[in-house]
Amino acid sequence: MMIKLFCEISNFSIKEESFFIKEICILLNNEGMFVGNINYIFCNDDYLLDMNKKYLRKNFYTDVLAFNYSINKYISGDIFISIDRVYDNSKQWNQFFISELKRVMIHAILHFLGYDDHNHIEKKIMKKKEEFYLNLFQF
Repeated sequence: MMIKLFCEISNFSIKEESFFIKEICILLNNEGMFVGNINYIFCNDDYLLDMNKKYLRKNFYTDVLAFNYSINKYISGDIFISIDRVYDNSKQWNQFFISELKRVMIHAILHFLGYDDHNHIEKKIMKKKEEFYLNLFQF
């Protein structure tokens, strides 16, 4: 069981991958879950738009698509993240890029854990969880 990080774009790389992996492990442990096989795939807008069209039949840009393969308490899945969207979001929300990247990484895992953001109450709960883990994992 492991967490892997992949880059589908040439002008981006994750430095100190072990810190990101450790943080996700802490999050899962804190939520009473275990690491299954989690793949983070960092890509660009066009790559993620193609996936959004192909698998979800949606024709718009997004920052993250997550495919959950979890079984019981073992969290597994593929998480595709658009670095273009993360960069634009960090500028829009006046955040450090790394902070916005971590937020999106955490957000996807929270979905795997059963948290949703389909209505106002769910969004509020998920946002609090995101903030908790972002504060815990300050860089």
